[in-house]
Amino acid sequence: MADNKRDYYEVLGVNKGATQDEIKKAYRKTAKMYHPDLHPGDAEAEAKFKEANEAYEVLSDETKKARYDQYGHAGVDPNFGAGGGFGGGAGGFDFDLGDLFGSFFGGGFGGGGRHANPNAPRRGDDVQARVTVSFEEAAKGCKREVEVTRIETCPECSGSGAQKGSSPKTCPDCGGSGYVNVQQRSPFGVVSTTKPCQKCGGKGKFNENPCQKCRGGGRVSKKTRIEVNIPAGIDDRQMFSVSGAGHVGINGGPRGDLKVAVFVRPHPFFERDGYNVWCEYTISYTQAALGDTIKIPTLDGNVEFRIPAGTQPGEVFCMRGRGIQMINSKSKGDQLVRIVVDVPKNLTDRQKQLLTELEAELGVKRGAPIGSGEKKGGFFDKFKK
Repeated sequence: MADNKRDYYEVLGVNKGATQDEIKKAYRKTAKMYHPDLHPGDAEAEAKFKEANEAYEVLSDETKKARYDQYGHAGVDPNFGAGGGFGGGAGGFDFDLGDLFGSFFGGGFGGGGRHANPNAPRRGDDVQARVTVSFEEAAKGCKREVEVTRIETCPECSGSGAQKGSSPKTCPDCGGSGYVNVQQRSPFGVVSTTKPCQKCGGKGKFNENPCQKCRGGGRVSKKTRIEVNIPAGIDDRQMFSVSGAGHVGINGGPRGDLKVAVFVRPHPFFERDGYNVWCEYTISYTQAALGDTIKIPTLDGNVEFRIPAGTQPGEVFCMRGRGIQMINSKSKGDQLVRIVVDVPKNLTDRQKQLLTELEAELGVKRGAPIGSGEKKGGFFDKFKK
């Protein structure tokens, strides 16, 4: 099976020497590209999404990554070393490489993870959700409900895994210890190792009458709706966490977290630039020349603003503190207003005459350039300058 798998670095599109930060960014990009929510019913996209998750699970763990770099897919296989023969040749010795090292150095590969206490409390895994909000909701924050499928404690058996009226029994194979001694042949002779008991899964107890709802596992999958507070100032495709809203822990361990990805719908008038907000506002030819007090839309409603006489097309005005609230702060960005001058069309003869008289009064000669002739910039050019 491992021979059919693609290289994990190839799956995420990173080099073998990539840093953890690069691996994380590559995973997020790939996961977003093939997320099932974006491709409902697409089996190929779902397979690539699972492939990216598998690759990230290995490459984000330094221990697993080191084993993968040395042995390839076989190094991260759950049965790594079992029955493989020393050097992989036919007729080799049948022994578990991880157990062999554990017997000499007090632990398996990666610091004894294979022999970790199965009864120890373990934190639950994280769950993910996505939500779409409006531009204003992202800027000001809001509440939303998200639906997730997460692991919960079985309500029928309260997590014991046994039917009502019965209780787990001491495992006869391991005597309740959770471990059994196994002897294996190795290049150094017969090696005695300790393994988790297969009958009870290392727990020391097993259920003669397993709960029908959870099939003895003590946990069930359940759809649930969770209300989340979307922080003010969050941007499109950013993610925030809700602590303790993920899968239930194992053996009394804490819950995992809920990771919520936020998608923001574009606004017809505003455009975001960091915590600043850009907009264009159209005024008349006379308003630009004579000045005027106008009402400009902001995220807090219409606000009066004085346009000075002689305002030029493309000129940018700054409205301090009218932008987007910064995350975990009371400070706000600014609103930047780019002025568009509406040049009149279809003038009457009287209007043409008046403009001609104004032209003469201003001393403007037709055909002569005004100013340096510098090309007007785009929407953000003035801000960049």
